Amino acid sequence: AVEVLLAAVLIWSLSFFRDPERRCPCESNLLLAPADGTITDIETVQEDDFIGEKAIRIGIFLSIFSTHINRAPCNVKVERITYKEGKCKNALNPESGRVNEANNVALVRTDEPTDKLIVRQISGAIARRIVCAATEGQELAGGERFGMIKFGSRTELYLPIRKNAKCLVKVGDKVKAGLTALVRYEQCQD
Repeated sequence: AVEVLLAAVLIWSLSFFRDPERRCPCESNLLLAPADGTITDIETVQEDDFIGEKAIRIGIFLSIFSTHINRAPCNVKVERITYKEGKCKNALNPESGRVNEANNVALVRTDEPTDKLIVRQISGAIARRIVCAATEGQELAGGERFGMIKFGSRTELYLPIRKNAKCLVKVGDKVKAGLTALVRYEQCQD
């Protein structure tokens, strides 16, 4: 019985740390999901720290069964990485993004429009370890791996509100990092 339990824990652990190869879309007008999981909220927020204006925040909850690799949402340059200590509330709750331990990865698109973006890695009630391999000044391709959050967590994408930025997902949608388009920049019609 103990062997069966240990085998199940080993299989789950190997499944949790899986890192599948993905052929990411290369359209420069897309913002891809930075994490696997479920869209829990899409809100307009005031983001003064880096973006400096009203922004759309798209929250993704990663269950303990999700792949936990974080990926760049598009071609970007890493401008700043800011870690903050915090609580360990349930990552399913949107408030966790404000109060939990988090790592903000401030990015600037290298394609037009050259918007400022933030990917926020947030620990949860179970997750206690945020990993970020990106460095300031580094350029990442859309879908490129840059970190992970271990054992259930939340990832948020912030982007400035633009008339030509169309959100392609809704609350409850399942998304895959580097594969699912969250936002499409459309050509402005005058």
